[in-house]
Amino acid sequence: MEEISLELEKREVTGKAVKHLRAEGQVPAVIHDHGKPSLIVAGPYVAMLKAYQRAGRHHPVQLKAGGKQFTALIKTAEFSPKKHELRHVVFNAVKANEKVTASVPVRVKLDEGNDSTPAERASLVVLNQIDEVEIEAVPSKLPEVLEFDGEKLVEVGDQVTVADLVVPDGVVVKTDPAHPLATVFEPAALQAANDAVGGDDEATSEAAAEGEAEGAGDAAKGSEGAGGSADAEPAKG
Repeated sequence: MEEISLELEKREVTGKAVKHLRAEGQVPAVIHDHGKPSLIVAGPYVAMLKAYQRAGRHHPVQLKAGGKQFTALIKTAEFSPKKHELRHVVFNAVKANEKVTASVPVRVKLDEGNDSTPAERASLVVLNQIDEVEIEAVPSKLPEVLEFDGEKLVEVGDQVTVADLVVPDGVVVKTDPAHPLATVFEPAALQAANDAVGGDDEATSEAAAEGEAEGAGDAAKGSEGAGGSADAEPAKG
């Protein structure tokens, strides 16, 4: 597993005053540490953004801050709505020998030489229904991604679920195994659903899934974010 490291500085500035930190190219952050007092810190914008892009919410980050070292997961990252600039990060410190929960991306795996599923090669539509799942593992066992076999998606109605993911030893998937990952649809059915809901793409997907993915049942919703040993919400600034 690639090591991601980040050096942060303790900060005294909080609240609205952090706008000056941001103007100086710093991102305010908080480190929650197993119920101990949270460490209020900040780090260079470019380094913080790169760490987030590489780690997401599933890869441990090695932190140096306040004369201490932490292994942590990113719990939340706040971005500005207009410019999509990183504004605030919350880290959860974790212990090397204790299991943690994290949200890990899922992706399709295809046979060598193929760049799409059999269904897509037959001009059908494959609708991806979730992008990540919640898992549990010790930090050193957290995978970068979990994959499913896209060659199973051949005809209209074919579906892969969380249970079809290839899961390495030491990892437990917490998301409902019946939750669909991807389903094959007839293009005309998607267009009909689109017409019925007024052309909104997201609503189209939902309507199509409700109308044709009958095998999915009332699957549970996917997980909502990584959990560490502390679940306190981020202190603004």
